[in-house]
Amino acid sequence: MLDRVLRDYEAAWHRGDAAGLAALFHEDGFVLQGGRPPVRGHTAIQRAYTGQGGSPLRLRALATAIGDTVGYIIGAYGYGDSPEDVGKFTLTLRRRPGGPWLIFSDMDNSSRPARPVSAPPADSLASRQ
Repeated sequence: MLDRVLRDYEAAWHRGDAAGLAALFHEDGFVLQGGRPPVRGHTAIQRAYTGQGGSPLRLRALATAIGDTVGYIIGAYGYGDSPEDVGKFTLTLRRRPGGPWLIFSDMDNSSRPARPVSAPPADSLASRQ
């Protein structure tokens, strides 16, 4: 039942269709991307996705749950035919009774290790003392 949300997201992402991605969201939905401030609402979501996508995104659910009007998907993502996941995500979902599931929030992050913060050169530390 929730698989449609993932397949529609993949298809819009592959097309680089920011408006199509925004249409998958609840009117008050959020996008919570790493390194960026939260955005809310269709206009802001479309703006956030503009210029992104165009690649063969692959989403897979690790866990799901649904109630009458609220649900979630916890998953992993990768690209193309590679079996390796490069990140993980959570989608919280809402719907009107009997209506289609819409994304209320999309939060993702990379599974790649964070780059270490480089230390300032030793000579710059000595000059501060």
